Amino acid sequence: MATSQYTEENIRSLDWKEHIRMRPGMYIGKLGDGSSADDGIYILLKEVIDNCIDEFVMGAGKTIEIRIKDKEVKVRDYGRGIPLGKVVDVVSKMNTGGKYDTRAFKKSVGLNGVGTKAVNALSASFKVESVRDGKLKRASFELGELKENPEVEDTSKRKGTRVMFIPDESIFKNYKFRKEYVEKMLRNYVYLNPGLTIDFNGEKFFSENGLKDLLEDNMAKEDMLYPIVHLKGDDIEIAITHHKSQYSEEYHSFVNGQNTTQGGTHQSAFREAIVKTLRDFYGKNYDASDIRKSIVAAISIKVMEPVFESQTKTKLGSTDMGGNLPTVRTYVNDFVKTQLDNFLHKNTEVAEKIQKKIVQAEKERKELSGIRKLARDRAKKANLHNKKLRDCRVHLGDMKKDNRLDTTLFITEGDSASGSITKSRNVNTQAVFSLKGKPLNSYGLSKKIVYENEEFNLLQAALNIEESIEDLRYNNIVIATDADVDGMHIRLLLITFFLQFFPEVIKEGHLYILQTPLFRVRNKKETIYCYSEQERIDAIEKLKPKPEITRFKGLGEISPDEFQHFIGDDIRLDPVMLDKAMSIEELLKFYMGKNTPDRQEFIIENLKVELDKVEA
Repeated sequence: MATSQYTEENIRSLDWKEHIRMRPGMYIGKLGDGSSADDGIYILLKEVIDNCIDEFVMGAGKTIEIRIKDKEVKVRDYGRGIPLGKVVDVVSKMNTGGKYDTRAFKKSVGLNGVGTKAVNALSASFKVESVRDGKLKRASFELGELKENPEVEDTSKRKGTRVMFIPDESIFKNYKFRKEYVEKMLRNYVYLNPGLTIDFNGEKFFSENGLKDLLEDNMAKEDMLYPIVHLKGDDIEIAITHHKSQYSEEYHSFVNGQNTTQGGTHQSAFREAIVKTLRDFYGKNYDASDIRKSIVAAISIKVMEPVFESQTKTKLGSTDMGGNLPTVRTYVNDFVKTQLDNFLHKNTEVAEKIQKKIVQAEKERKELSGIRKLARDRAKKANLHNKKLRDCRVHLGDMKKDNRLDTTLFITEGDSASGSITKSRNVNTQAVFSLKGKPLNSYGLSKKIVYENEEFNLLQAALNIEESIEDLRYNNIVIATDADVDGMHIRLLLITFFLQFFPEVIKEGHLYILQTPLFRVRNKKETIYCYSEQERIDAIEKLKPKPEITRFKGLGEISPDEFQHFIGDDIRLDPVMLDKAMSIEELLKFYMGKNTPDRQEFIIENLKVELDKVEA
């Protein structure tokens, strides 16, 4: 049997930019096209802004200007500016940066000297300029390669740093920046940094009350059981309330201004501290799930040289606060115990409302206990026989669990559609859940229905979201239905299910709609898939004379070979987002309630708008 040779010629060293470009996931997580909030293009933006935030935290510069037009990003701060002799090194030499010196950056987000280099290496064009003491230094790069490095020049510009970059389309395919995701990121920055102004394309973001503003902006006032409890310490800030009707817990957590979307040691300590404090305050050993049911809360802590579990810094791994401070767990527990306990003693009306909510949750849990046990048994049996769920290897034990960010669950209708997706999918990270018929309209129903209805019970089990969204098994949940009236109806019913029982799945950006082509236009040389009438017209114009045109009527009609294009690298996903102008209850009541005349008028008016667009 022949064996391959292994010699010195097989060993090669990559320079900094080659390694980043060859293994981008190590530096920015998943790539994506911008349809998900954790896609790479937003990590690139965040890495640049983090440096500006660190300047603000150190007392240098109160304004950050951000401009995004098409695919070009410009970020300008008014901090101290990068030392002019190190501008090129800071953006192109690994493990180079001021944050290794804790005298300059005591509680910084970016500590490993990689962030801006990753932006540089993964950008088709990258430019940086720094202004200090009336002097300006510029440098420009392409794909991480230095192209221009002029001498320092005199300038009248204000001090600070300006970065411009255009992500490389060969890595971030068909990408676009979504305004909603950028704005959410910027709001989080100002919540964590009161006094900071961020100017994004002319719109200014500012917060006076920190995490209190965060909860108020993310939650309708009429949904709050009581006014937000807002408590602050030297290196910690928390905000807490309970939702009147939401079933699950919801947390927003931050470390040194970084949104830790996957939680970590600080969030775990926070959840534990709330339970312990309320048990002690009421003198009763309430079940932890009853205490935390419907809670909506936020926590921010500052840690010396934090350790995160990935380069994208979405989960805190540090157990110590740093310096002479205690562990993260002890620090958070002590603060919550003292401050929340004091607050409840002074605000007896709030304390009474919380206890009433806990008692109600306990009652509901006990009423559901028997049903839940039967439902879990049914779900286990169904999964054993693989009737509804075709899982991916990440969850079958064949791949590391840290691949979870790449996992997707497609929710399909009928056997033909699920069969096409199952045969086309990436078995490593993509799973399929097959619906049988139309789901139940769950608007106005209690959580009991989730366990009694087979489809909902098995879907909940597949997602593993019964107790907490922290246990969510798939990062992306994709509704894949036909682009017809029945398919649209199923989409609406599924969205209603999530809004009614698991709204945080939508709030945290996990739910999407799969876009599949309506037409295939081809000739002997080229095939173009069209997602709209206008794309069909453009394709016919491009491939003339008289190409073959196919109208796809349903997902089941698309062959597995073709389907690979639509759920692979070129996948098109539309995120399901909440309208902040309406509470969830108002949203469900309008779209799924019995106000037929109002809804009919809304549909007619919007149909007119769409028809006008087509005619134009």
